[in-house]
Amino acid sequence: MSALVECVPNFSEGNNQEVINEIAKAISQTGGCKLLDVDAGPSTNRTVYTFVGSPAAVVEGALNAARTASQLINMENHKGEHPRMGALDVCPFIPVRNVTMADCVHCANLFGKHLADELRVPVYLYGEAALKESRRSLPAIRTGEYEALPKKLREAEWTPDFGPANFVPRWGATVTGARKFLIAYNVNLLCTKELAHRIALNIREQGRGKDQPGRLKQVQGMGWYLEEENIAQVSTNLLDFETTPLHTVYEEVCRDARDLNLPVVGSQLVGLVPKKAILDAAEFYINQKNLFILEEDHKIRLVVSRLGLDSLCPFNPKERIIEEMVQDGSESGLASLPLHNLVQKVGSRSAAPGGGSVSAAMSSLGAALGCMVGLMTYGKRQFEELDPIMRQIIPPFHRAMNELVAMVDEDSTAFSSYMEAMRLPKTTPEEKERRTAAMQLGLKKAVGVPFSLAEKVNSLWPSLKEMARHGNLACKSDIQVAAKALEAGVFGAYFNVITNLKEITDEGFNQQVQMKVSRFVEEAKESAALVLELLEERTQ
Repeated sequence: MSALVECVPNFSEGNNQEVINEIAKAISQTGGCKLLDVDAGPSTNRTVYTFVGSPAAVVEGALNAARTASQLINMENHKGEHPRMGALDVCPFIPVRNVTMADCVHCANLFGKHLADELRVPVYLYGEAALKESRRSLPAIRTGEYEALPKKLREAEWTPDFGPANFVPRWGATVTGARKFLIAYNVNLLCTKELAHRIALNIREQGRGKDQPGRLKQVQGMGWYLEEENIAQVSTNLLDFETTPLHTVYEEVCRDARDLNLPVVGSQLVGLVPKKAILDAAEFYINQKNLFILEEDHKIRLVVSRLGLDSLCPFNPKERIIEEMVQDGSESGLASLPLHNLVQKVGSRSAAPGGGSVSAAMSSLGAALGCMVGLMTYGKRQFEELDPIMRQIIPPFHRAMNELVAMVDEDSTAFSSYMEAMRLPKTTPEEKERRTAAMQLGLKKAVGVPFSLAEKVNSLWPSLKEMARHGNLACKSDIQVAAKALEAGVFGAYFNVITNLKEITDEGFNQQVQMKVSRFVEEAKESAALVLELLEERTQ
């Protein structure tokens, strides 16, 4: 899959639709950039653009947007609820796929230098790109906002990282950097701006100052009033949603609102959100209420309902969840083919797809049969006493069938690293050494896919044995087929692993992998046989 960087420039214009559209056009017309979202806020007088592309493409897209903004935005008359210090206030770069944080730091430096050189404006680096610890935090750099710039720029402490230390009235200053995925999340309240801000001070990490820190780590926050919606909001930035998740912010705001007798009327996500953030919230509410939900779509609906994410406008997952917006080519992979076409591809005169992909397909179907039998047992009055057991053993099958079907494509591309290494130059001794090392690493990656398949199937045997003991006996043959399909999948993975190990020179790696995969085969034999035996012994 290609390298993908997300860029989220925030421009200080949220009302003039012509300006908003021109900046969007500058981004979307940049080669290699895909504009995903344009979120304009009239009260904040600010528009957040979200686009993705290769590292080089997003830098050029951001520069094109800035060039356009420099002709259309004048900060001298700018007013808005959101803190700001420039026409292009902040422009972060975020790793999405096959890129590192270091790559995004490079993007920020490249963008900052070009922007400063071309427009002759001051530029600061923040986040992971910060050159000074005091500039890691965006609010710290933005202290005093646009109005404080004439004085700040005369102070040595605030000499820009790029560009002149001169105040440019039309532009102000720009902050760029690299960071993790930031989620802009607002909770709606029927109250005054001041009450909303009181709650924001309670929950944000900064709190009311060093002596009165807030409750939630990696959260920025403030209260404001949305005139166009006639509501107040606790507006937050989640700097690390795995440290403080969405649902934690929502529940903490609700807690303080209850103490103040204030009604919470839903919440709002600004821009895009990673799917994991939504699914983490779903797991919280599922566990809180002891719910049984398997499908991702249903989990997303649950979160939209619990958090009231559709309170201000419809929440369409295909337009708001970044994974739904950015396709990685999987829709054209083997796993998405009609069964007839997949069979034809396997039967063609080509080494791939081969036994590894077929093993993954068999294993995924075996897991799917386990899931099916569980669902044919769960929720039926005649098997009501088995519901607690089914709620425990169905989810592993459901997760595994999705993970295993993905391996159909992963196996067919597993040799890509090895083949790329084969094409490396081999003229000098150093080149030969680098090529050999890269080939060995490629082979280890190729071994990893079938090994993971066998390991995943190995984790399913306890659940399949329970299904054989308790599952709907009308589905007896389905459980039998599941057992043999999973066993066959492990055997196929074993043969692929052993074949590739022959070319790997790391004896310690070979011995460890061979020992584990052999154990998986033995477990598959014994467990499949036991499942069949348990089924034969059952009479009801």
